[in-house]
Amino acid sequence: QVRLVESGGGLVQPGGSLRLSCAASGFGFTRYTMAWYRQVPGKERELVATVTSGGNTNYADFVTGRFTISRDHAKNTVVLQMNSLTPEDTAVYYCKADVSSRGVIWAYWGQGTQVTVSS
Repeated sequence: QVRLVESGGGLVQPGGSLRLSCAASGFGFTRYTMAWYRQVPGKERELVATVTSGGNTNYADFVTGRFTISRDHAKNTVVLQMNSLTPEDTAVYYCKADVSSRGVIWAYWGQGTQVTVSS
């Protein structure tokens, strides 16, 4: 059973930092690209960053230079380090894995973790 559990969200002041973590289980974590998304009420969920099985990363323009995505294959975790946070970064952040099974790709999401940037 695929399971993604996010942690690390919270309240932070503008300019501050947070470190989100996603613990993955139930699938071959080391083989799949992992991603972080975020969503604010009334808006579509948007891609924040991805990291391939080989460690190649890609970022949305709005976070480039501020956020860093990484993964630890020994711990089956993917981390999003967020620096220089602004109120516009306030959202629920989700971890995602697209896992193939029997020729079908299934999208799995964590439950999300709330990030609030406010003074």
